[in-house]
Amino acid sequence: MAKTYEIHTYGCQMNVHDSERISGLLHTAGFVQADGDVQPDLVVFNTCAVRENADNKLYGNLGRIASVKAVNPGMQIAVGGCLAQKDKETILAKAPYVDVVFGTHNVGSLPVLLERARIEAESQIEILDALEVFPSTLPTKRDSVFAAWVSISVGCNNTCTFCIVPSLRGKERDRRPGEILAEIEALVADGVVEITLLGQNVNSYGVEFGDREAFSKLLRACGQIEGLERVRFTSPHPKDFTDDVIEAMAETPNVMPQLHMPLQSGSDSILKAMRRSYRTEKYLGILERVRAVMPDAAITTDIIVGFPGETEEDFQATLDVVAKARFSACYTFQYSPRPGTPAAELEEQVPREVVQERYERLAELTKEISWQENKNLVGQTLELLVSDHSASRGGGRKDEQNHRLTGRAGDNRLVHFAGEGLDVRPGDVVTVQVTNAAPFHLVADGEVLSVRRTSAGDAWAARQGQTSVQTPVALGLPSFSVPAPLEAAPSCGIDE
Repeated sequence: MAKTYEIHTYGCQMNVHDSERISGLLHTAGFVQADGDVQPDLVVFNTCAVRENADNKLYGNLGRIASVKAVNPGMQIAVGGCLAQKDKETILAKAPYVDVVFGTHNVGSLPVLLERARIEAESQIEILDALEVFPSTLPTKRDSVFAAWVSISVGCNNTCTFCIVPSLRGKERDRRPGEILAEIEALVADGVVEITLLGQNVNSYGVEFGDREAFSKLLRACGQIEGLERVRFTSPHPKDFTDDVIEAMAETPNVMPQLHMPLQSGSDSILKAMRRSYRTEKYLGILERVRAVMPDAAITTDIIVGFPGETEEDFQATLDVVAKARFSACYTFQYSPRPGTPAAELEEQVPREVVQERYERLAELTKEISWQENKNLVGQTLELLVSDHSASRGGGRKDEQNHRLTGRAGDNRLVHFAGEGLDVRPGDVVTVQVTNAAPFHLVADGEVLSVRRTSAGDAWAARQGQTSVQTPVALGLPSFSVPAPLEAAPSCGIDE
């Protein structure tokens, strides 16, 4: 029987995409995804190091799984990702029963390290200091049939004082445009209709080969790919966000009217302390120019509460910017010091109770604004891409009680719509009229106005009973399919 595996992913979209690569590698090595009723032969933790509780979550889960492995001696445990890159030998010191520790720069080594650990009967650790092979050359098993992540760069050249990512992911490395477009074309041929361009800072794409307008050119080139219906990207950086990108967004029909623009703080003094190379005036100016050409654009953001030295006046400045910006959604985080970052050494660390109180006030304001913005859409007609039931972005689950299905609007808003008796598949497109609004989603309870069956829906239907593993275009190998795994479930009592 084939060996089984399950992967537990923490952190950003880059980690989610890395887990797709890990899954693809394991499938090509003969593993299949574990059924929740069967103890997996391999458990992989793909970790994040950005937030304080990442360490606690990993070591807590490793502690819980230790007893499972004790009665299943053939079972293997692997730890990869940013926390593995940061902690290195610490993981084996705290959890010596871990079989493999691998870093962000050598995901492709995992199958070899697992086999070496089995043969030598001892833990293996391999942490490279720099990327040797761009990860997009690795096979990928996507979670979604109709949507895919496409990395355009890895690493980051910024020096934000709160962020540990540059030291873990390395300096920015850019893929050549032709390689990116070839991957997208192969994905579209495989049924994908929506792609998200990924990078730690997509706006600086092209710095490695000296083209400051490379990202806007890439967006426009995506607009020429037949069959590609939706293009998104994350994450941009305000300091590098230029007007040529805004123009490309507005003038390329399949680039969606959606922008995730991290703010981090509305206080100029805090932005300076963070080494964020922009100020609130520039930030709000970007939003104004985006909305001038895309009035219906949904803009989301990230905000850190309680950065060292943040005063009540600084926090009020953040509330003021949020009120002006009218974000459709905010992802808010309480600052936590990360060892190895300059901010961890700063004085005037804000007391936790103060951070919590400010966090709650900000959350209440952002929820109120999101709800108001969603209410403005009641009565409007939206075109939705029906979500895959296994999509990792929270969409697609069927509401059995109310007979609702889920889709994403062009601006990426989540919409629940009436689906009783409706013959639609994940990847198909429906047109609905919004009847109600909540802070974090919309509802369309009326009759679906139209249904458009797509190549993505056809691909979803064709793959019931199969799992597709995309073989990288760069390798010049044909794509292939392997028997489908059963749906994964956390069978080890692991806290996700």
